[in-house]
Amino acid sequence: MKVSVRRLVKNYDSVQGRVVALDGIDFDIEVGEFYTLLGPSGCGKSTTLRCIAGLEHPDGGEIIIGEKTVAGKGRSLPPNLRPIGMVFQSYAIWPHMTVFNNVAFPLKQVKSWVPNPERTERVMETLKLVKMEALADRPTPFLSGGQQQRVALARALVSRPEVLLLDEPLSNLDAKLREELRIEIKQLTRELGITTLYVTHDQLEALAMSDRIAVMREGRILQEGTPRDIYLRPQTPFVAQFVGQVNFFQGGVAEAPASGMGKVDIGAGSFACALPQGTGIGDRVIVAVRPENMSATRTRSDENGVNVIQGVVEQAVFLGDSIDCQLSVDGQMIRAKVEQTADLGLGETLYLAFRPEACTVFRL
Repeated sequence: MKVSVRRLVKNYDSVQGRVVALDGIDFDIEVGEFYTLLGPSGCGKSTTLRCIAGLEHPDGGEIIIGEKTVAGKGRSLPPNLRPIGMVFQSYAIWPHMTVFNNVAFPLKQVKSWVPNPERTERVMETLKLVKMEALADRPTPFLSGGQQQRVALARALVSRPEVLLLDEPLSNLDAKLREELRIEIKQLTRELGITTLYVTHDQLEALAMSDRIAVMREGRILQEGTPRDIYLRPQTPFVAQFVGQVNFFQGGVAEAPASGMGKVDIGAGSFACALPQGTGIGDRVIVAVRPENMSATRTRSDENGVNVIQGVVEQAVFLGDSIDCQLSVDGQMIRAKVEQTADLGLGETLYLAFRPEACTVFRL
């Protein structure tokens, strides 16, 4: 089912006064799409998911699932009457039940009651989907974190919901297990063709799993697009900085031709880059360049059209697939990802080169 959110507003009262959690946000999740709300803590992403689930009542706007308005126009359907399944950050599985009984629980409720023979079949089919059928009789306190997460996912799917809601489900797991499960969840939702809303503050999760991402800040959506669009074409400095690592250079426009590449003077050098429409000479701008787009060499190469700046190595951290190198450039710390075979010494002078198309320019 398609999910549509229109002008959604949610406020909370606190000792400091009214807090605006959601400030009139709009978005659509298409049928079968994996859509992610990405942002820092307190940006409103979990509040949005809870409003869709029916666990919070919005103060304004509408939520439409399929053809039915589940919130808005003076009405709000309770969670059990919405065609959703939900996985919580804390898993919320019952420790006094076995794996089987945890997953079977939704099928014993009035709305989704299933007779016992069919219930057993459906539970085992769902456990097989999440690779837990062999542990159906195990008490849940004796499960690992990853196994508990699979049980929570199976319980959300067993009633065959039209929409799956996932609230930071991998945040309590170790890095290796997070990597495995995000691949499994993406494959599973694609196979089932289920509309999925995923909430996370982890930009790597969002990039790896999503069909589309909405980056949120202070109750608003700053940018919406595919992972490639969000990463390669950020529309604000905040989006560029939140989704991956980035270097910012402030400067003034030195050349602004009507078409083609302009030039920005940052003090440590002059960058050739594409300027936003309407930018004129003397305008103050920020030039964003990601560390992986910078190549580091010991000798300067003035290849035609390539931007070059000089820096001194302050720190070099081996990460396995690369070296995270921090350099001082005209008093500013700049990060570059260098090949893991490079032998760098502290205090060494390097030249960082990057092409104009690697630059994203924001007007101040």
